[in-house]
Amino acid sequence: MRFRAAPQETWLKTNVMLDHISLGVTDIDRSRRFYDAALRPLGLVRIVDFGERRGSDYGAAPGSLGVEFTITHEAEVRTPIPGAHICFRAPNRAAVDAFHIAALAGGGRDDGGPGLRPHYHADYYCAFVLDPDGHRIEAVCHAPTGPTIVAAG
Repeated sequence: MRFRAAPQETWLKTNVMLDHISLGVTDIDRSRRFYDAALRPLGLVRIVDFGERRGSDYGAAPGSLGVEFTITHEAEVRTPIPGAHICFRAPNRAAVDAFHIAALAGGGRDDGGPGLRPHYHADYYCAFVLDPDGHRIEAVCHAPTGPTIVAAG
């Protein structure tokens, strides 16, 4: 049997590996305040709340097809998970800075302030925070501040 892909126009997202990520949180209202503030500078907003305070979806487009990140209420959450973190792409370095400020103001804890991490690559600009449940969250911008100059010859 031959697999036949759906027409490209039926896909909301193209050239992405993951559809969405979900994290369990112990206090949905506290986590909504945190993620509402921290993700807004990155262009992600709360787009869906599901009933009985069970959780919320975040994304850049409305409705269930726009979901990129989800939080769900769980009775118990075990953090930190060694080696695990979630990284959100930022459109520029100012958005990384704004993410960090908003995350701390929203109840997060600093886990690595905004700055270059040249051990990843020369233009890797990021910040790390721990959300109210201890999940490690990162925002990163890969864009250089200017073009690379290539020597003639």
